[in-house]
Amino acid sequence: MGKIKGFMEFDRLKESVIDPKERIKNYNEFTVAPEEKKLQEQGARCMDCGVPFCHSGCPLGNLIPDFNDAVYQNEWQRALTILHSTNNFPEFTGRLCPAPCEEACVLGIVNPPVSIELIEKYIVERGFAEGWIKPQPPEHRTGKTVAIVGSGPAGLAAAQQLNRAGHSVTVFERDNKVGGLLRYGIPDFKMEKNVIDRRIEVLKEEGIEFKCNVEIGKTITAEALEKEFDAIVLATGATIKRELPIPGSDLNGVVQAMDFLPHNNKAVDGQHERKAQYLATDRDVVVIGGGDTGSDCIGTSNRHGAKSVTNFELMQKPADGRPEEPPWPYWPFKLKTSSSHEEGSHREWSILTKEFVGDKNGKLMGLKTVEVQWKKIPGERPQLIEKEGSEKEWPCDLALLALGFTGPEKSLPEQFGLTFDARGNIKGENNYQTQKASIFTAGDCRRGQSLIVWAISEGREAAHQVDTFLMGKSTLPQKNMAGDLMTV
Repeated sequence: MGKIKGFMEFDRLKESVIDPKERIKNYNEFTVAPEEKKLQEQGARCMDCGVPFCHSGCPLGNLIPDFNDAVYQNEWQRALTILHSTNNFPEFTGRLCPAPCEEACVLGIVNPPVSIELIEKYIVERGFAEGWIKPQPPEHRTGKTVAIVGSGPAGLAAAQQLNRAGHSVTVFERDNKVGGLLRYGIPDFKMEKNVIDRRIEVLKEEGIEFKCNVEIGKTITAEALEKEFDAIVLATGATIKRELPIPGSDLNGVVQAMDFLPHNNKAVDGQHERKAQYLATDRDVVVIGGGDTGSDCIGTSNRHGAKSVTNFELMQKPADGRPEEPPWPYWPFKLKTSSSHEEGSHREWSILTKEFVGDKNGKLMGLKTVEVQWKKIPGERPQLIEKEGSEKEWPCDLALLALGFTGPEKSLPEQFGLTFDARGNIKGENNYQTQKASIFTAGDCRRGQSLIVWAISEGREAAHQVDTFLMGKSTLPQKNMAGDLMTV
C-alpha cells in the first residue's frame, strides 16, 4: 500500500484555511482544497503495515489502505468505488468526523498519522465534480415497503441501503427540510447545506420518497404507519437536551445550544429573521461545554460579533499529545483546538458553574463558578471536589448550554408500545429489532448520543437486518463479517 518509503519522504498534510479574521465575516466553508499531487503524496504515506488498525478505528470499517493506495496511484474513480463500498456519505464524514481512524493509524505511533479524513473528503468531492456519482436505482422491486422515521445520517443510510435491496422506501421528517442535525445542528461554516442537497437529489432519483413536515404520532398515527408499511426504522436521534439545574437557569439569556444553533442555521438559510434572544452580537458569551457543539457555538458567536466568548469545561485540561492511558490504538483524551477556538475564545478548564445571576427584570447579567479537581479512586468513578476559595463571578449576558443530550424523545416509541434500555434509549437488540418484529431502531436513539460515523454505520447495519426480516436473507453488506470486505 502506498509508496514503500512514502511515510519517510512526505510530511502529514494539513488542509489550508482562510484567515480567521476573514472567514468570520460569513458562514461559508473556509477550507482550501490542496493540490492533487499533495493528496497523492499523502496517500503514499500509507504504510504496508500488515495489520491496518485504521479499520478497527473506523466505525464503518472503511477500507482505508485500499483507497489511500488508489489515490497514490492516481486512480480516483477506483478510490471512490472503494470508499462508497462501506460509506454512503463520505462528504459528511470527510467534513465532520473526528477521525478515530487517524488515531489508530500505525504510522501515528511514532509519526503524525496519514491524513485519512482529508483524502476521504477529496475523493468524494472529485467524484461529484467528475460526474462519477450517479443515481443507481435497483433493477428490481421486491414489493415490500419500509418507513424510515428521521432523516439524519442513520435514517438516510438505512434508506439508501434498503432501497438498493429493492424495497420501496419512504423517509419521514418532522422538520421542513431533510437532514436532521446535519442540517440544523451543524453550522454552515463546517458544512454548507448544498452538500446535503446534492446527495438528497441522488437518493430521490434512486427512488426514495421524502416527506417533510410530517411528525409521526401527530400528522400520522403510529398505528396507521404500522398498517401502511411492512417494516419501520426509527432513526429519530437523541434530542432531549441536558439541562443545568442550578439557580437562575430560567433567566432570560440562558439558552440551550441546540436552540441557538438551529435558529442560526435557519436564519442563514433565509427561513426566518433572527430573534434577539439568539443573537450574540455585542454580548459577553459564555459557552458551557467543551465538545463539538460548544465549539460550534463559539464559531457562531464570533460571526455574530460577540463582545467576548469564554468556554467552560468541567474536565481537566488534557495533554497536548497522546497520554499513556488509554494506549494506542484507542481514542486518546488529548487537547483538541478546533477552528472555532482559533477564531477567538478564552478557555477555562476544571470549572463548575454554580449559579446564574440576573437583574431585577430577570435578565442574565453574570454567573458564578468554582474551580474543581477530580479525585481518582480505584474501582470507582472519579469524585468531583470543589476547591475552597476558588469562587469567581463572570460577566455574562448570553450563556449557551452545550451539555449534550440525554436520549431520544419518549412519546413516539411509547405510541408504538416500545420499551427503553437502562440508559433511556429505544431498546433494540443486536439485530436492531425492537420487541415488535416489524419495527427496528438505529443511530443515536438506539445507542445514545454519538458520532456521525456511528450513525451511518448503525443505519447500514439496521438495513441488513430489516432486509433479512422482509426477505428471509440479505445480501446487503455488514461490517466485520466474513467475505464482506471489498477490494477493487
